[in-house]
Amino acid sequence: MVLSALAALVWAPLWLLLSGSLMGAEEAARSLGPVLGTAEGAAVWPLLPLYPTLGPWVELLLDSPAFFAMFWNSCGQVFPVVAGQVLLGAPAAWALARFRFRGRRLVYTLYVLLMLLPFQVTMVSSYLVLDTLGLTNTVWAIILPGAASTFPVFLMVRFFAAIPAALTEAAALDGAGPLQTFLHVGLPLGAPGILSAVVLGFLEYWNALEQPLAFLKDKALWPLSLYLPAVTAENAGRTLAASAAALIPPLLIFLFGQKYLEAGIAASGLKD
Repeated sequence: MVLSALAALVWAPLWLLLSGSLMGAEEAARSLGPVLGTAEGAAVWPLLPLYPTLGPWVELLLDSPAFFAMFWNSCGQVFPVVAGQVLLGAPAAWALARFRFRGRRLVYTLYVLLMLLPFQVTMVSSYLVLDTLGLTNTVWAIILPGAASTFPVFLMVRFFAAIPAALTEAAALDGAGPLQTFLHVGLPLGAPGILSAVVLGFLEYWNALEQPLAFLKDKALWPLSLYLPAVTAENAGRTLAASAAALIPPLLIFLFGQKYLEAGIAASGLKD
């Protein structure tokens, strides 16, 4: 009973979002007016729309070019970030997990410390570096720092470290070099860790707010996450429809990688 009540609380915002996306402009404005300060009294949100309509979706999909522009901006930023995290993070994680070299512990500790620092702490220094390189107000200001994120490395190290040493030794006896061992042993057996990092990276950067606001001045480069907060009483239904549409890609990614995400969360809580 308690779990059912908690589940209902978790699902309530999503249900209100979906039902709100089917409200007409007047009904949505009336329901959200007290929240947005355009009307007095208490906000009343019906369980189901009194007059359901697909008008907000039609307006969003047919009459809102800014939505599609920002949607493709998000795709153009998030997918390169995730690809960069794999291309840069997987070799680094393999080296930290399987090789023994001087300073390895120090390097790994630096990765952990950088992972623990929130964006607010590194925002000014990151902006100065990007501005010096002439990358501010370009998509590279989002892609390059995201691709060099430390959390995917931390996560993949756990999976690579769990690969039995006997397998890598057998590969070496068969004549495989370090690169071949990584490609033919490390990547296949570490795939769950890589996919869990992909899922978490996609969810993080699809919903990113602070990085685009700090590094992108041109609104034509803004991602979809910055389109959604611009809710007013006049376009409440369209904004709710846009919020529901923005949930679809993360939902598909989550459903695809749910088991890998659970494995990643479990691995990130293990001690060395």
